[in-house]
Amino acid sequence: MNLASLFHEPNNLKSALVHRSYCNEHPGISSNERLEFLGDAILSFVISHRLYRLLPDITEGELTNRRSYLVQTSTLSQKALSLGLDKMLLLSRGEEDSGGRSNPSLLANTFEAVLGALYLDSGLPTCETYLTQVFPDSVLTSDLPTKDPKSLLQEKSQSQGLGTPAYHVNSTSGPDHAKTFTVQVQIPGHTLVTGTGPSKQKAETAAAIAALDKLFPS
Repeated sequence: MNLASLFHEPNNLKSALVHRSYCNEHPGISSNERLEFLGDAILSFVISHRLYRLLPDITEGELTNRRSYLVQTSTLSQKALSLGLDKMLLLSRGEEDSGGRSNPSLLANTFEAVLGALYLDSGLPTCETYLTQVFPDSVLTSDLPTKDPKSLLQEKSQSQGLGTPAYHVNSTSGPDHAKTFTVQVQIPGHTLVTGTGPSKQKAETAAAIAALDKLFPS
């Protein structure tokens, strides 16, 4: 997909690719965090509407679980990679050196920011068309492992007698309007695994994904 061709104004796409670390080295440039906030809401609305329309016979709980799987960090980061957003990101040198281009949370946030920028550039119908290409109807209606990462980690951990995962906020950084949370998840008998995100909930999800990858690789 030629992402740039969807935008009337190229600078709108560029704004969605500015990680906040880049702003530290280039004063006067705004980060993509406000666009991420907007894109998150649009993504949830469009996916919810399509699921409601495509799957008229499933319950509200099943709709919620299916949506959670589709918009989780690991799914969105893979979509970002397939679109080449990792190569387009504007990062600071430090973020680049620390592997920012392969950071799942950063990639997922960028996917949402691009969607927010597309909405401002071309409106909701274009966003719906774009998301239909990224998430075809066949994906939305297919058999999905619809448990969210935290629920899946708890299920796997308890089924193997490891106990219940516990989440703790390790640190927060950044200004009040753009905080980053670092959360660690602990499973008895195993080392701590951490995740980061723009909210406590997203950081917990990122930590759960990291723990699943480490302890229960598929």
